[in-house]
Amino acid sequence: MDLHQGSVSSGEDSSIVPPRRAPFRRISVSQHVHEALRERIVRLNLAPGQSLSRPEIAEFYGVSQTPVRDAMLKLQEEGLLAIYPQSKTLVSKIDVGHARATQFLRLSLELEIGSCLAQNCEMKRLVAARTALSRQKAALADQDLEHFAQLDRHFHFELYKAAGVADLWQLVTSRSGHIDRLRNLDLPEPGKPANIIHYHEQIVDAIEAGDRAATEAAIRAHLSGTLSKIDQIVANHPEFF
Repeated sequence: MDLHQGSVSSGEDSSIVPPRRAPFRRISVSQHVHEALRERIVRLNLAPGQSLSRPEIAEFYGVSQTPVRDAMLKLQEEGLLAIYPQSKTLVSKIDVGHARATQFLRLSLELEIGSCLAQNCEMKRLVAARTALSRQKAALADQDLEHFAQLDRHFHFELYKAAGVADLWQLVTSRSGHIDRLRNLDLPEPGKPANIIHYHEQIVDAIEAGDRAATEAAIRAHLSGTLSKIDQIVANHPEFF
């Protein structure tokens, strides 16, 4: 896994050289820049500690520096950038404490979601989650970990939708930059993707069976996986923390 693919080497004077120009969707320019930069940070294409240049980002996207500044300020609010006025802007190092807090929030929400679905869930409400799971299996077979990770998020989003609380997924996502980077460091480890598939299957099977205890157990085991290996992850990538 090339953590610096599409970016220059990290360092105080390094800058962004994105891999290709992507067309804008019908969203604000600052939102587009925010989403594009956030995705590259979370994927570790922009490494923790790497310096970013606002003028170069603006030049690449063909926009003024104002939407870039707004995007960067939002990323700073999310804890993904460290901005030093009149000096430099760095991709934040991974904050384990922040990751643990976000995991606590997500676990609390998903335990309640799983419990509610197991108590009263029509099978048709789980079709989208089952479809995401099937596509995840195909992505794993193709060894496409990037798509696999996207479908991982989509699977969980579909559970939020099934429970009628889709808006809460955005709350979780806005706080997930640090824990998601930890997951992306852990994902290439042998057996990790297959383990994710295993727990996703356990979760939907338990919900369909109306088994609240089994649903809770599967969700707890699934969401605890990365943080249970935090010491190993930090030891393998000390420069990111």
